[in-house]
Amino acid sequence: MTAYSEFNRRKVKMRPLKDRANKVRIEEAQVRPDDEPAELPQLALDVIADTAQRMRFAREHERARMLVFGAHTIKNGLSPTLTWLIDEGWITHMATNGAGVIHDWEFAFQGESSEDVRDNVSRGEFGAWEETGRYLNLALNVGAYAGLGYGESIGALVENEGLDIPPRDELKSAIVPGNALAGAAADLLEKLDTLKIKSGKLKVPHPFKNFGLQAAAFRLGIPFTGHPMFGHDIHYIHPMNCGAAIGRTAERDFLRFAHSVSELDGGVYLSIGSAVMSPMVFEKSLSMARNVAIQEGRQLSNPYMCVVDLAKSHWDWTQGEPPEDNPDYYLRYNKTFARMGGTMRYISSDNRDFLLTLVRALQE
Repeated sequence: MTAYSEFNRRKVKMRPLKDRANKVRIEEAQVRPDDEPAELPQLALDVIADTAQRMRFAREHERARMLVFGAHTIKNGLSPTLTWLIDEGWITHMATNGAGVIHDWEFAFQGESSEDVRDNVSRGEFGAWEETGRYLNLALNVGAYAGLGYGESIGALVENEGLDIPPRDELKSAIVPGNALAGAAADLLEKLDTLKIKSGKLKVPHPFKNFGLQAAAFRLGIPFTGHPMFGHDIHYIHPMNCGAAIGRTAERDFLRFAHSVSELDGGVYLSIGSAVMSPMVFEKSLSMARNVAIQEGRQLSNPYMCVVDLAKSHWDWTQGEPPEDNPDYYLRYNKTFARMGGTMRYISSDNRDFLLTLVRALQE
């Protein structure tokens, strides 16, 4: 067997998060549901009106209303507006990628996020921030042992302003053959011992918790699922990172996501600013859900999918997908959703303007 070399991340010098210059302050960037959106084209307004009507139908008939978004939805300060949508019962499931989870946590923890990637990479400092790496990875390790999902683990950290670190004796007693928690217990114990973290209540204040979307979802009892890709996010740099904990929590979130998709017949799926994660996770989830529905003699043929991004599209997606010689064919996310059956509509818009306009349509 060939012995390959691995990078030793324990050699990476981590710096305090408070020393990092950030581009976005949440108190300045926040977008509240009563803020005024920019005026959108009539075609977009028509799609939003249709979307709002379908959301009313879905809420009345207790069908899923999923909102899945990329990290810029958080960076743009939309957590107050998204929290309103949960609180008012319009959304039953939220999901984002690993970066969205991180920005949301950093806003709740320190009120700022978004470092200068170019400058920090040149100094070897990009992502090497102690608190982000330590607390997010620790929350995921604790969550993996406690049976929580990825986003749920971070939401609990923020909402509870800390973590309950299990006793060493409890973890050791769980490491026995046949115990489903044995692996998670062993991983957590190793990280606690290596980084000398004591058992008991670990207090982690979050002065800006009111901006934490994951915390709001945790508090209000709706799924907030995280869908990371390994190596994509800055907390992989920290020695507290544990691939098994990432996998355990993210797998639970994938299955929770698929369960919500299974309830989308007559429901609404909003995909905002997510060119890769949203369509890729959705298509696998929908195929799984249809597989089971067909076996049970049920239909899952009528999901409504509203896709929002900044890229311009010149194709009428209600007519199916364009031919391969049309540039719009390579708008991968639109092509994916157009192949899913049901109804797919596309809006080219800033996510702030779309969501604020949608809020007004729902209020009407």
